[in-house]
Formats: sequence, structure tokens, C-alpha cells
Amino acid sequence: MTVSYTAEVATCRYFGCFWKLLGRWRASIYKIIWVDLLVFLFSFYAMAMLYRYALNETGRATFEDIVDYCRSYGALIPLSFVLGFYVAIIVDRWWSQYITVPWPDPLAVYVSALVRGQDEHGRLMRRTIMRYVCLSLTMVLTMISPGIKRRFPNYDYIVDVGMLTKNEASIIQALDEKFPKTPKYWMPIMWASSIMTRARKEGRIWDDFSLKSMIDELNKFRAGCNMLIHYDMISVPLVYTQVVTLAVYTYFLAAIFGHQYVERLDTTHKNTVSYYFPLFSTLEFFFFMGWLKVAETLICPFGDDDDDFELNWLIDRNLQVCYLIVDEMHNEHPELVKDQYWDDVFPQELPYADESQRQAPPEASTARLDLTKITSAAPLKRTTETSEVDFTNFGEDTERGHGDHELRIRFRSQRVVSTSSSISMVDLSTPGKRDEIDEGEEGEEGEEEEYMDLLSYRDKSMDDFDRLREERERERVERQMQHAAMTYDLIKGELANTAASDGPSTSSKHSKETSQQDTEMQTEKSYIGSKK
Repeated sequence: MTVSYTAEVATCRYFGCFWKLLGRWRASIYKIIWVDLLVFLFSFYAMAMLYRYALNETGRATFEDIVDYCRSYGALIPLSFVLGFYVAIIVDRWWSQYITVPWPDPLAVYVSALVRGQDEHGRLMRRTIMRYVCLSLTMVLTMISPGIKRRFPNYDYIVDVGMLTKNEASIIQALDEKFPKTPKYWMPIMWASSIMTRARKEGRIWDDFSLKSMIDELNKFRAGCNMLIHYDMISVPLVYTQVVTLAVYTYFLAAIFGHQYVERLDTTHKNTVSYYFPLFSTLEFFFFMGWLKVAETLICPFGDDDDDFELNWLIDRNLQVCYLIVDEMHNEHPELVKDQYWDDVFPQELPYADESQRQAPPEASTARLDLTKITSAAPLKRTTETSEVDFTNFGEDTERGHGDHELRIRFRSQRVVSTSSSISMVDLSTPGKRDEIDEGEEGEEGEEEEYMDLLSYRDKSMDDFDRLREERERERVERQMQHAAMTYDLIKGELANTAASDGPSTSSKHSKETSQQDTEMQTEKSYIGSKK
């Protein structure tokens, strides 16, 4: 799991706050580099002992020539550029892989809000949809993460944890046998979309737009799973990784010889420190090799390194939160109460636990700008016209009794004129429009009474917002009538099928129940019509 140290560096004082992090071992640079550093120092001192105690004069001269050659040409390797650019690519790819991991929370909110029904069947639909979504992500993670694959080596282990049933596992295995080269992580997503479509047919999802919103969110989740597969299959080009690795190791292989203390080259400079310990060579190895190890650690964040993502926790968390959203918290919220600023509308200042922590609000960049030279100049004389008078201050005029100057905004009066072929919006404020509408409707039978109702409705000075609210209310009532009719048709069909299967002995009983259901449905329709 990624080691977090944000809380320890929240405040930076004096010499900085990173010093307290240097002593850590887990996920540190010391942990991933100490073996390479020991090998480098062992090789360095081995060559030093060979030069000082084992070689004769001829061998020492040859060794000094090798040191001179490595020291002269080792700096030609562009190590900083190659390694820095490579690490930048790896870090960007590492963060992109994390934000690509899909989270099922948005889809769970959609399912909880749009799939209606407090009964057991509605609860089963919601829980099954989210179980399939979590199952799909788990199947993807078993393909790209060794830790998840060890936890779920086959479908039987997923069945044991409850994200998959034996019947569903057999269906996936049967398809695996037919198409073994194609991953089947998309199958649970298809099952979830089928359940959503079924819920729409059963009237548990009220409209097609809600169904489309859920399908879009499900497709977004599937796209995240698919992108994780792409990140696993498409790596950073191997040639680039090879170039960087060869550059680093070749440079420090040359440094083992090029940074040696030799008498012919170093006597004049008195480099006595390098005679005992290669201090700056060690620091250089520490930085450059550490840079390469960082890239090796982050190139696959789904592995078992200290800074890799904690995916086992993610699987457990997703299933728990999804079930809480769609089941435990479905259609539940705390009691609506007035907040403590109800009478004041908004708070002037929020209290602090320690008032000494309160600070002045931020200022704009030009708040302290010196404008004395500009404002001291004589202002331009302008003639005040009627169009420039401020009409926004109405409080003083009202208090003085000049209420007639109050500015009012009214909407144009419009009404809907419907015919057998079209529906249009007519502006009643236009001269002659009302007479044309009156003349056109006089010859239509049964429309005079409706027209008079519309005129009286218009004369009540209702604006467009009130009409829109009443139109939405009519749509809601019509939708309830449609749902009631749909439910009635389903019940009637089921009764008819039951009567046909039971035989003529129970046909009279079912006919009575059907007539009773017809009577109840007509009563419900009449009640909803009266509300409309």
C-alpha cells in the first residue's frame, strides 16, 4: 500500500519538514538500493586493492591508463537527461493508472435513486446490479495484479466470498471454454444492463432518461476496466527501458575505474579523501541508481512493492459501500429540520473552536493600490440622462409613500392553442390574436367551455413559472395513470394465464377477481383524474 506521510509535512518551519522522513525504512530509497550500493562499493575497493597491492609496475601503469580513459570519456553518457525523462514518463503513467481505476459509487447512487421499490424484488435487483459491477472489477484485477490473483486463483474462491454464484460461475466457465483467448470481465456488466432494462419494463424505473443515465454510468465503469487491461498489455516501450538501464549500469561500471585514486593522476591534486572512501562517487551512485529504482517500483503499481496500490482493501470497500448505498440507505435520510441560521438566512461568521485561529479574509490584488494621484484629478463632467438614473433603490421611495415608482417585471401572457394536427404557443398580447383564436374555436364542438377556462386561467395574472409548475404537475399525474394502467395490464395478463392453466373450474372465480380489479382500477383512475 502507498505510504502516506502528508500529515507529517503539513507545516514547514525552520530547515524544512522533510528531515523527519529521512529515517524511515519502509518504502524508502535505502530499502531498494542498499544491495546495489554494497555491490558497487565492494567492486570499487576490490579494484583499489588490486591496484595498490597486487599489480607490478607494468600492471599499475596499464591500470592507470584505464582509469584515465574511463575518467575522460565516462562523462559523455547523458545520464541525467535520459534518466530524468524516463522517470517523468513513469510517474505520469503511475498516476494515470490510479485515476483510471473505476469506482462504483456514482453508479450505486444512480441505482439507489432510480430503481424504485421497497419490496424484496426491488431490493434484489439493486443488490444484484452492484454485485455484478464489483465482480467485473475484481475479475479485471485478477488479470493485472499478482496479489489479487493469489487471493482469487479461480472462480471457486470468488464464489466463496459471495460475489459470484455457482450458476454464474458455470456460465462464465462454459464461455471460457468456447472463447479461451478473450477475457470475460464484461459479462457481469452485460447482466447488470439486462437487469436495468427489466426494471424499466416492470415500471421500477420511471422514464427512459433515467435508464439512459444508468446505462451511461455503467458504460463509463466498463471503460475504466477496459483501460486497466490496456495499461497491463501496453507497457512503456522496451527499447527505452533497456536504454536507461544500460546507461545507468554502464556509467557506474566506468565509475569503478574512473573514480579510483591513482598516483600518476591524483598526486598533484592531493585527493586524499578518495584514497580512503569515494564520497562523491557514492553520492552519485545513490542519486542516479535511486532514480532508476524509483522507475522500477512505479512502472507496475499493481504489484507487491511498498508503494503499490492496496487493491485487496479496494475490493472489500467497494462491495460494502455499494450494498450500503443501494440497500441500507435506499430512500432514507435524516429528519428535515431547520438549521440554526434559518431566521438569519446566512451566518455572518462561523465560530472557531479556538478564536485565536481566526484570520482576516483575503484581499484582492488591487486592494492596497495607491490611487490618490488618479482620484485627485478633476472628474469629467457628464450630463445625467434619464437612461442613466439609478432605479434600483426602491426602499426609500416606498417609505416615503412613492410606491408607484416600484419596478415590476411581468411576463407576456401566452396560451397553448391545440388543434388536431399541431400544438402552438400564441402571444395573447399581440393585437388581434385573441379575436382570431375566438373565431377559430367557435365552430369546434366542445371547445368553448375549455377556451373559457383558459381565458379565466390567463386572467389570473399567472406568470410562466406558475404555468410551468402546473404543467409539471399534470405530467406527474399522467405518468401515475400510465403506471397504474401498466400495472393493471400486467395483473390482468397474469390472472388470464393462471385461469387458462387452472382450467374451466376456476374461470368463474378469476372472472370475478378480474371484474373486481377492473372496478378498483377505474376508481383509481377516477381519483387521479380528479386530482388532475
